[in-house]
Amino acid sequence: MSFGLCNVPATFQRLELEYKAYWATRFLNLDAKVVREKWLLQLNELDEFRVAAFENSKIYKEKAKRWHDKKIASRAFELRQKVLLFNSRLKFFLGKLKSHWKGPYVITRVSPYGHIELQGKDPDTRFTVNGQRVKHYLGGDIERGGSTLLLS
Repeated sequence: MSFGLCNVPATFQRLELEYKAYWATRFLNLDAKVVREKWLLQLNELDEFRVAAFENSKIYKEKAKRWHDKKIASRAFELRQKVLLFNSRLKFFLGKLKSHWKGPYVITRVSPYGHIELQGKDPDTRFTVNGQRVKHYLGGDIERGGSTLLLS
């Protein structure tokens, strides 16, 4: 005989649910101790998997850093050497034929921490820049004016 749960007091409802849970475990032939041990083994496997993934990630990051550091060109700058300065603001004013490098500038001071003090054509204008933004200048004078070629 089936009773509706709305007509039965709360204690009977709880007892009925416990009874159903007991028979479900008996029907499925589950032992609570075995289930608990299996659950703990799965948690341990999950923890081992997480640790292995962390180690693999760490190894990958170390390899990527070594590869990146190998690709960086080391530049040694000396006093009174001519260099070109990278103009990063040129991105906003696109011009395919415009050079991103400005200069030449003369090095007046080199820091061991990577910043360099440059001097332009005017001896009073000195400014400090990051050493990664400069490169060695190997040529002669830079022509600022454009050349005209008449096609006939």
